[in-house]
Amino acid sequence: MRTTFPLGPFTVSRVGFGAMQLPGPGVMGPPRDHERAIAVLKRAVHLGVDHIDTAQFYGPNVSNELIREALHPYPDNLALVSKVGARRNDRGDWLSAQQPDELRADIEANLRTLGTDRLAAVNLRIHSGDPSTVGPVDRELFDRQLTAMIAARDEGLITGIGLSNASVDHLRIALDRTEIVTVQNAYNLLDRSSQPVLDMCTEHGISFVPFFPLGSGFNPENPVLGNASVRKTAAKLGYTPAQVVLAWTLSVAPNVLLIPGTSSITHLEENVAISDIELPADFAP
Repeated sequence: MRTTFPLGPFTVSRVGFGAMQLPGPGVMGPPRDHERAIAVLKRAVHLGVDHIDTAQFYGPNVSNELIREALHPYPDNLALVSKVGARRNDRGDWLSAQQPDELRADIEANLRTLGTDRLAAVNLRIHSGDPSTVGPVDRELFDRQLTAMIAARDEGLITGIGLSNASVDHLRIALDRTEIVTVQNAYNLLDRSSQPVLDMCTEHGISFVPFFPLGSGFNPENPVLGNASVRKTAAKLGYTPAQVVLAWTLSVAPNVLLIPGTSSITHLEENVAISDIELPADFAP
């Protein structure tokens, strides 16, 4: 299995790290254990992680500030990727921030809190009300959003432009105007509604980063990890159900990049180890 894939000008390991779980409960406020959060980030880079996904609205500010504290000055090969298009209020509500001036302001806020002059990529998070639902294209707004993202890239604030929560139509329109280096959509073994987007990314050599690969972290029942085939295979191979699910997701296409998040060093080490897992040929979740 291929172990790396391009992310713009970077070539990154296909298993990266998502910073969403570093802040406190509900992705709000400081972590329960500050020193452990710093240790997880340091350990991730030590294990070869060279792709970290974050957002200004994780915390808000918290994940970016933890990344800066743990890893700055950053290794030259570390691809820091953030996203814009949403914000949080004091109650933790997820708010839309879709106007071009908001996108630009939030790119600049990411740069300040991370302490860097340029990000490897920034995903335009297309907001449709439901954070896990891909909505229709608002062509007039989307064109203005792309103009703002292209300007930020051309001015050197970001190296590559990405899309998140995007449809095939979003991706097609964007590619008619500019290069897209990554797409981040919900995708897992029970929700493959973004398969057409993944297929289009594969065709164009664009990295595809699934969020919620283990199922939504906001669903305590988590039918993905409870899947009977997953649990049977995990027991047979001696891995956790999460490792089996992540290994399956990695096997779906060579351009899939994973960003499993955790605040536990043990889980981090388990996640990084999935590249070595060989699933049986008859595994059919």
